[in-house]
Amino acid sequence: MLYIQRDEDGNLIRVEAAEFDQMTGTLPADDQEIQGWYANLAMQSSLLQLKQSDLDMIRVLDDLITVLMTKGLIRITDLPPAAQSKLLSRNQAREALGGISRLIVEEEEEAGSGLI
Repeated sequence: MLYIQRDEDGNLIRVEAAEFDQMTGTLPADDQEIQGWYANLAMQSSLLQLKQSDLDMIRVLDDLITVLMTKGLIRITDLPPAAQSKLLSRNQAREALGGISRLIVEEEEEAGSGLI
């Protein structure tokens, strides 16, 4: 038996193996609604994992394009204007953050050496 909480429209909003204060009922573990609840959770987890993977791949592609340009295999002008704009914008943002982190490191080094 699983303990559930429903919203005002009767939709499941929480399912637990143990009783909890806001529970509004119970359902057997093999209930179709429970199975749908867990299938939806699994799908949401997969979507979040895919989104994180997309963010990681953006960085890989960003670095790959930089390497190809550094080696002279492609030029930024070989890319469509929208891609050029996005790459330049990302590079500027990364440089700005690099500048900020350099300032922090320099301040920490100066503080450690008693210069401040």
